[in-house]
Amino acid sequence: LAGSENGDIVQQLEYRISRLEGVLHFNKMITESGGKIFASNGKRADFDATVEKCKEAGGSIATPRNPGENDAILYFVKYFNTYAYLGINQSLIPGKFQLLNGAPLSYANWYSNEPSGKGEE
Repeated sequence: LAGSENGDIVQQLEYRISRLEGVLHFNKMITESGGKIFASNGKRADFDATVEKCKEAGGSIATPRNPGENDAILYFVKYFNTYAYLGINQSLIPGKFQLLNGAPLSYANWYSNEPSGKGEE
């Protein structure tokens, strides 16, 4: 394609993506923090199904790395009045938690005595 045709196609795609994001924001299905988009369909699922759905969508399960990302996740918890799974699990050391890939947590903002590892965080 000629240069101007490529530019037109890119401009059309940017416009369509912008409109789609607007609809999703309006329907309370996405929010943004620090250039990252956080999304939810609002449906309940178990942890493994949640991880898989995130992969299918081209993303990963949310793991807050700063207060803004924590607030983005909390947005869905409050809006849907439910809990949220996070991309962490308990390490081999009881009471210690890590990212799903085994890396240590770099951010934590837990209530007292949480996470407890009882599956009810």
